[in-house]
Amino acid sequence: MHLVWGTDKLTIGGRPKQGFPILLHESGKSCVEANEFMRWYLSRGLIGSAKSWPSTGRALYDYFSYLESNSLDWRDVDRDDERTLVAGYREWCLNDVKLKVNTVAQRLVYICEFYDYALKQKWIERLPYAYETRRISRNSGFLAHTNSSGGKTDVRDVMPRRHRNLPKFLSLSQVRTLEAASINPHHKIVIQFARGTGLRREEIATFPRSYVFNPDAAGRPERNLRIDLDPRDGSGMKTKGSKPRTIYITRRLMSELHHYLSVVRGERRQLDAPDPLPLFINQEGLPYAADGKGLERIVRDIGKSVGIHVHPHMLRHTYATHTLVALQRNRDRNRFEPLAFLQHQLGHSSIMTTMIYLHLINERADEAVLEYDDEMNDYADAVAV
Repeated sequence: MHLVWGTDKLTIGGRPKQGFPILLHESGKSCVEANEFMRWYLSRGLIGSAKSWPSTGRALYDYFSYLESNSLDWRDVDRDDERTLVAGYREWCLNDVKLKVNTVAQRLVYICEFYDYALKQKWIERLPYAYETRRISRNSGFLAHTNSSGGKTDVRDVMPRRHRNLPKFLSLSQVRTLEAASINPHHKIVIQFARGTGLRREEIATFPRSYVFNPDAAGRPERNLRIDLDPRDGSGMKTKGSKPRTIYITRRLMSELHHYLSVVRGERRQLDAPDPLPLFINQEGLPYAADGKGLERIVRDIGKSVGIHVHPHMLRHTYATHTLVALQRNRDRNRFEPLAFLQHQLGHSSIMTTMIYLHLINERADEAVLEYDDEMNDYADAVAV
């Protein structure tokens, strides 16, 4: 393999962006066409977060490495073999490397975008793939009337056929087992907070202590409490895309958070240093770094101790699934569409993303695993008022 991975700087809107992916030969020579494409593709702003940029670079790096290892030229789009270059790479990923279908599909999106760009630049005379019509499943429920596709869509023929993977979530008994296994009170409150709010890992790690209050002392009679997540209020709160949103948490959970803040958290805080803005701090009394990756290890290790495979995002799925079930059961008292409420709570930019949970509960509606605890039922009653 003669390719190496590197990073460069890219200026967008007058500001330099660090960590821009770049492909290099071991000699230091740049892969000109691939890097020109990445600069063009990323500078358009279609991938808003620079954290996602490496995915594009890794996809092209892996593809070009595959080609070079097999003495193939990416420009050879008129091969006489049964499979094109891209189709050959797809089969290698699926059959030899045993990558997941969704991982391969994501890589192929970027590779095909590269070839589309190469055709526009006249580096090649035609694309190494064609388009075909495939049937897609149509939802028969909410928003089905907005779909005018006829259940079909045109896709690149090299894209693998995906099977819908429904989110994995915990049952009530698993939730209780996980919380009971959380002997460390700092870890236990994190798990309670994650499964009680559905926040992302980064949002949990940066959730400000200034958002926590004693609901009794504050004279707040509501059973459900509104919290404004605002990345611009100086509290250090981070949300996906830096978009502010409003969430609701139960009164019980807020009381637990206040107890943690006023009693337990001080055990870790370094009194000779400024009090960190985030509510949750690590064993050194400092905020969790690297987008809350430390929380990932904590949740996984506790789950492993009791034989439960779990991670913070699964707790988000757990919250979303059981909350939607509870809201659907209380639908006759709701003044809003449960799915729309859940979309806002989770911070999804499209309701189509939230609909995966509707598919999930429709497929598993008769299972006892969807019976949740009293807190979620109280939650549904509270937001229905």
